[in-house]
Amino acid sequence: MLSVLLKSTAVVTLATLAVWKPPIAQASPIPQNPIQAEQDVGLEEVTLKETIVKDVQIYFVNKDGKLIRGHTHKDFILSKLQLKLGQVFSEEILEADLRRLRRLDAFEKVNVSVKQDATGVDIIYEVQERHFPALSFGGGNSGDVGIYGRVGYEDGNIGGINQQLDTNIQVSGKDVQFDSKFTSPYRTNIPFGYRISAFRSRDFSPTFNKNINLPNGDGIREGRFGGGVALLRSLNTWDAAIGLNYTRISIRDRNWKVSPVDQFGHPLSLSGTGIDDLYTVSLAVTRDMRNNRSYPSQGSILTLSTEQSFPIGLGKVLMNRLRANYIQYVPVTWIGARQQTKNPELAEMLAFNLQAGTIFGNFSPAEAFNLGGSNSVRGYDQDSLISGRSFALASVEYRFPILSALGGVIFADLASDLGSANSVLGSPGVVRAKPGSGYGYGLGLRVKSPVGLIRADFGINDRGQSLLQITTGQRF
Repeated sequence: MLSVLLKSTAVVTLATLAVWKPPIAQASPIPQNPIQAEQDVGLEEVTLKETIVKDVQIYFVNKDGKLIRGHTHKDFILSKLQLKLGQVFSEEILEADLRRLRRLDAFEKVNVSVKQDATGVDIIYEVQERHFPALSFGGGNSGDVGIYGRVGYEDGNIGGINQQLDTNIQVSGKDVQFDSKFTSPYRTNIPFGYRISAFRSRDFSPTFNKNINLPNGDGIREGRFGGGVALLRSLNTWDAAIGLNYTRISIRDRNWKVSPVDQFGHPLSLSGTGIDDLYTVSLAVTRDMRNNRSYPSQGSILTLSTEQSFPIGLGKVLMNRLRANYIQYVPVTWIGARQQTKNPELAEMLAFNLQAGTIFGNFSPAEAFNLGGSNSVRGYDQDSLISGRSFALASVEYRFPILSALGGVIFADLASDLGSANSVLGSPGVVRAKPGSGYGYGLGLRVKSPVGLIRADFGINDRGQSLLQITTGQRF
């Protein structure tokens, strides 16, 4: 079986750290060659013991390395640094500061150099900012909603302090959908950052997406409406967020009429009405040790989260959801240094991803963990492998450059619902014959394009089925 799936995901970029002792240059106040991971010329080990930082300089450059006037406030950048004027120099702290700056959405690249003399060291940062704001437009004709138009707006550096607004709106003759988020990140001069979000979405249900329809013969749609507020705080190498959230989940037919059961009478909601209300408090902590937020080539990121609901509203949902996600990037040079690309999106590496989750208590079946598809187990159709109370997922990729703008991937994915499918109300995964566990493997291509990294993966699953999936960005 061969089919094609088109989907969009996030796209990311990379850079790395080195310490560079530049030659004396009279014509420019900054080094002539920024520190780059792919450059060997000019790199030199610098041993600095009990040396005092006598200056921290910040310069904004364009993609060609030329000085420009930046939009970001320099005081905001300095507030993110632990290694400040008058402190004892430490390469370890310098590396941590560089990773922290590279995780900011406002920046495309951040490089650093160190200059030493008898009186101490100067630390020089070169910052290339992302281009904001960005507008996107789209539209089409869907058999479900008819003719529709879509507009998106993104700004990742409002006010020059990394405040972010990301919003998308879709309008059709039948429906209006939106997803908006505003984030004001934590800064050292205020107690907390904050995030505000609101959304309204309607699509085919990932839980009830196979074989069984509604009593009137329509496919099962799932509507979600809600929002949340969260407080944000950074603690050393950890970022934390605690939030209050509300989601109304409704199961509907093609005309968006609520339906409580499917064609065989299986319940589609905890309340029995087709609608469940979900009021939760959430807590998430992340330890991000990647060398870059965008297209990392080494390091790791660990995210742990819990979400506790309260029995308020329809369904009186009382549950606790736990999740863990760990990613590790390991640079390798198996194909040889001469074949390496200067495009960080296509760098050679091994990448590993481990995920797990479980839900305690009574929950809406629409809240089950759904796996299968381009962002979980490739070779399976979207959400066709698992609908369970619990899950475990493992993925590994070998990524390598082929040409200057073309890379390849060898991948394998494995997942299981840990025997939890029957503990979901109505057993939606069981009655829809979702396997509950399985694996996929295959080959992929990565193409660097003007619109970002295009991903094409051809996967074969353990049932002998094959699937070509085309989307954007790396799998993880």
